[in-house]
Amino acid sequence: MGRILAIDYGLKRTGIAVTDPLQIIASPHDTVPTQGLMAWLVAYLAKEQVDVLVVGWPTNTDGSATDTTPHVAGLIKRLEAAHPTIPVRKVDERFTTALAHRSLRMTGANKKVRHDKGLVDKVSAAIILQSYLELSQ
Repeated sequence: MGRILAIDYGLKRTGIAVTDPLQIIASPHDTVPTQGLMAWLVAYLAKEQVDVLVVGWPTNTDGSATDTTPHVAGLIKRLEAAHPTIPVRKVDERFTTALAHRSLRMTGANKKVRHDKGLVDKVSAAIILQSYLELSQ
């Protein structure tokens, strides 16, 4: 059994989270510059078996598209073309950034750590991945 990898796509940075090989626990993994995301994925997929790619789907609170939604749609098309044997799933990412900030605050992280955008991005990816795990059970 392979891992499940989640992507919290941003125009500048992209947060990555992965499960353990048994697909039980979602953990923040990395933050990569968005322009290097596809190369990062190729390298990661060469080392690790991934069964599913989960992508955070950005929408406004009313369900309408955001400015980032077309970029994420393009990413999904590129992922499906580059890795046709790995299913790509969309998961609603509304409020994940706020939840990531709350999670970091609850851990007792200081203000400097809580405002580390890379950390927030990968924690957001872990929240997206956890949502997927809960929905797929």
